[in-house]
Amino acid sequence: MKLKSFNYFIGLILIIFLNTPILSEEKIDIWKNKKETPTGELKKENIDVKEKSNLDSSQTIKALDKIQIQEGSEIQTDDQKVYGIYEPANYNLNLNMWSATKAEDLRSSLKRINKINLSRSSNEILEKILLSFSYPPQGMTDKEFVDLKINWLIKNDRVELIENFLKRNDEFDSKSKAVQYLVDKNIASGNIKEGCKKIKFIDAKIKDPYLEKFKIYCLVFNKKKPDAQLLLDLLREQKQSSSFYDDKINFLIGVTDKTSNKINEENLLNFYLSSITINNFNYEPTEKTKPEIWKYLNAANLIKLEDASDKKKLKELEIAANNNQLNKNKIFEIYSQVPFNLNTLINAKTNYKTLNESDARALIYQKYLLAEDPLTKLDYLFLLEKLFKKADLINVYSKYLSDKIEEIGIDNLPDDYKEAALVRIVSDEDIILGKVKYNDKIIHQSKILKYYLEGENKKKIQKDIDRIFKKITKNKKYFISAKDLALADTLIKDGYTLPSNFKYDELIKKFDIPKNLLELIDNDQKAFLALKIVEIIGEDEPYQLDPETIYFVTNLLNKMNLVTIRNKVLNSALPLRT
Repeated sequence: MKLKSFNYFIGLILIIFLNTPILSEEKIDIWKNKKETPTGELKKENIDVKEKSNLDSSQTIKALDKIQIQEGSEIQTDDQKVYGIYEPANYNLNLNMWSATKAEDLRSSLKRINKINLSRSSNEILEKILLSFSYPPQGMTDKEFVDLKINWLIKNDRVELIENFLKRNDEFDSKSKAVQYLVDKNIASGNIKEGCKKIKFIDAKIKDPYLEKFKIYCLVFNKKKPDAQLLLDLLREQKQSSSFYDDKINFLIGVTDKTSNKINEENLLNFYLSSITINNFNYEPTEKTKPEIWKYLNAANLIKLEDASDKKKLKELEIAANNNQLNKNKIFEIYSQVPFNLNTLINAKTNYKTLNESDARALIYQKYLLAEDPLTKLDYLFLLEKLFKKADLINVYSKYLSDKIEEIGIDNLPDDYKEAALVRIVSDEDIILGKVKYNDKIIHQSKILKYYLEGENKKKIQKDIDRIFKKITKNKKYFISAKDLALADTLIKDGYTLPSNFKYDELIKKFDIPKNLLELIDNDQKAFLALKIVEIIGEDEPYQLDPETIYFVTNLLNKMNLVTIRNKVLNSALPLRT
């Protein structure tokens, strides 16, 4: 096709493929439990930059606005944009939350955090401070700050949040990277239709060859072959196509009736096109195979072991499953196909010791499937666990073991087996903490907590404080714990009055709060302090922390007026739950 022909169609093409403007979403609550922060009781900070109740996508702060930071210095902004999802004021933060923090401090802290398997609560706190609209730290460019956010979202596979970020932020440097991740995510799951919908995030300003190629394939997928041909010719003129891609699209459009049988692993789109255009497609993944290709092979059911006696191949698949590259259920499916004679199965507990590792696991697995009573099933499950641990493949088995124990039912086991079975049940990330049981004999478990958990009336809570503290302080044997002091510190912060005979100032003298954290308060580094608290909580939920840590975390959050995060910590750490 000649260039003049294309000039004729350029206007039409731009109209067809320009995206419709996307409206910003409604505000998102920080925590699922809205009762954790009592309505109307939070004191809003005076911030130097006037923020709208809804920060629209990539909101620009005009040069007339001056941002105050520590020690009275000022920064003059010049149409500076801020990027994020959440409104910082909702979490007692502001646009300047990072302005007093050095870029290297943020990088170092995140590097340490990335090595921790964060708990649900830690992740929630990190998410809110990282994805709130704000200016970058000192010495960090807008581009690096946005990349930091997008990389975190991709690393943690936060698909919904990535889409949310794209909706609320019109233009940013790593936008094509975010869109490609969504596209590849859907290709890898075999959901091309949904992947093609993500094209709406591509606007005329994004000139990314990968996304343009996927856009063309989507036209083929949706049976708009003439449009696909037109865009393909344009891509060729811009020298952004490739011979492999041209060959595959021409074959799919019907321009040619033959295509190469070469499997291209350069990227997921090329691999996908290989799989759908090659008859009897057969691909043997290795440890070097890209994770997204493994995911696609799983979704498309393209991983098969034709010969169950192929021990080398089975071992490779076991390692892949242990590394979360292969669906773990595929391993148990293969185990069930390994042939054993009847005598070997009958004497499995003896015979497995004479077999190679994979066959031994397959034999015990089959024996478990044949078992009928719960106790026998559990014995084989525990034996299988030992075999997986010995081979350093326990990641393949942990969730399976947990699921099977739950299927058997703890109540169906003898008492001496229950404890061993319970500790092997993998807790769900969204496990409910349980119903609160108030105990007025202990300060930090008393009905005073209703103010923070249920939004109880402030006047009623003050009466409870007077009654409960008076009763407890009369008890000479009562030990004032660090958790009690955490609640007391919070009550003082929120304007409640404690009885004069409760010597709070004297009681807290035995607790030393790290000086480096106190310095963050002096320097008004709110966001960085919250990030340090994420490091402190780490892989634990707040209720798993020792009482002294709960106290000083609460105290720091109170000092910095980070009330929303504080209430999150208290909700987990203090109540007695059933």
